[in-house]
Amino acid sequence: MDVFPLLMLVAGSAAVAGAARRTPVPAPLLLVAAGLIASYVPGVPEYALDPHVVLPLVLPPLLHMAAFDSSYLDLRANIRPVALLSIGYVLFATVAVGWITYLLVPGLPLTAALVLGAVIAPPDAVAATAIARKVGLPSRLTTVLQGESLVNDATAITAYKVALAAAVGAGATWAGGLKEFALAAVGGVGVGLILMVPLHWLRTRLRDPLLQNTLSLLIPFVAYAAAEQVHASGVLAVVVVGLYLGHRSWQVDFATRLQESAVWKMITFILESVVFALIGLQLPVVLRDLGEYGPFEAGWYAAMLLLVVVCARFVWVFPATFLPRALSKRIREREPETDWTAPVIVGWAGMRGVVSLAIAFSIPLTVHGGHPFPARNLVLFLTFTTVIGTLILQGLTLPALIRVLPLPGRDVQAQTLVEAQAQNDASRAAERRLDELLTDERNALPQPLADRLRTVLERRRNAVWERLGAVNEVTGESADDTYRRLAREVISAERAVFVELRDARRIDDEMLRTLLRRLDLEEAAAYREENADG
Repeated sequence: MDVFPLLMLVAGSAAVAGAARRTPVPAPLLLVAAGLIASYVPGVPEYALDPHVVLPLVLPPLLHMAAFDSSYLDLRANIRPVALLSIGYVLFATVAVGWITYLLVPGLPLTAALVLGAVIAPPDAVAATAIARKVGLPSRLTTVLQGESLVNDATAITAYKVALAAAVGAGATWAGGLKEFALAAVGGVGVGLILMVPLHWLRTRLRDPLLQNTLSLLIPFVAYAAAEQVHASGVLAVVVVGLYLGHRSWQVDFATRLQESAVWKMITFILESVVFALIGLQLPVVLRDLGEYGPFEAGWYAAMLLLVVVCARFVWVFPATFLPRALSKRIREREPETDWTAPVIVGWAGMRGVVSLAIAFSIPLTVHGGHPFPARNLVLFLTFTTVIGTLILQGLTLPALIRVLPLPGRDVQAQTLVEAQAQNDASRAAERRLDELLTDERNALPQPLADRLRTVLERRRNAVWERLGAVNEVTGESADDTYRRLAREVISAERAVFVELRDARRIDDEMLRTLLRRLDLEEAAAYREENADG
């Protein structure tokens, strides 16, 4: 097996994604553009988007990390808009886009058009949420977009299976489709509920961080495979397990959390980079298989379908936002007031992604009786152009749209006050506990060491309050910022001395690694606090 093309793909994708961090262009768009260009560079191998790799091996870890980092409490508070988008909108888009495509393309069977509708129904909110965080979108809108992306793939995959069964002549009915959808949803949630408690129990019982993180890497694949084995939704199983483990991650020891965060950030970065690059690299395959449809005819269909997809989301989002509030007093009382800007942002954040392409490539070549799947090549082309079109059209303009709309900004001052009060309460509780412990003879400490513990607690409590106070007139830093900067400079000086001692053979490499790790942990603590403040 030649691994060089795979290494080229991973290295090239990571390089482009890293470069995107220095530009105002969102990384997914730059990766897609790089893939499009690279697909026509001589010597670049042809990369096939294999649905048997993307769906069971790439999608689970991405969903798991998204669910793990999501707020279960925020999602529960916004369950109505999330459900209306992730389930209601996907089913609406499947039918609406499928029906209009059936009317638009002569000779295209309705069943094949519904397959296309299901394929391009689920938005990929990876780019949307990344942009939302970058430009400071209100937290509730970010939560809704995140929640939609966690569940909509499961809805679309199930709708696709039902539409495909009808298209290939498997005798599918509306009643059967609803039954399959219900079984997949209930089964996926059920498998997740069954697995989440024992998996969390095992995570808390393993004492070796390496073993704990090995288990962490296996969890999304185990949940997905277990659900698919019983013909349930693997996507929902992964999401349920991820939400539960993320909600209770505080019960795992600190070493595991530190390692887990670093490992999963790297994996997510690589996978997201590769999948968006793969989208662009599919262009030659899609064009080669276009078949009897001419470029102008296919281009016309693609432009019309893109318009339909964009408009259909607004047709759903605006009524789904305002009708429930108009009809239910309880919703008006429980949920915060909203205006027209929120549905505009949610409606425009409907970029499609790699899941749509992976589902499209899984469409079989033949149907019942050995006949070719009707217009399969056109379905692939329209899926590709819709994905590219939404990424370019909406992805490039979403940041500007967010900036020009009169959206309520995040109250940084209020958030800092809440954080400071929480830290104050925690530090006071820690001081009381320390006083209790020091009264016990078994915990006797020399006074300098006891004072050091109290100093650490006091500095942690004061650090957040200092961000609200005056700053240094020369540097613009708060006292705590200056403290951390100087602490890191001092640590760097110590590190240099340790290296000099090793080079002079006064200490060996093993001792150097021990001393450097101690300094690394101190610097990491300062770095994490600095990032959290920013």
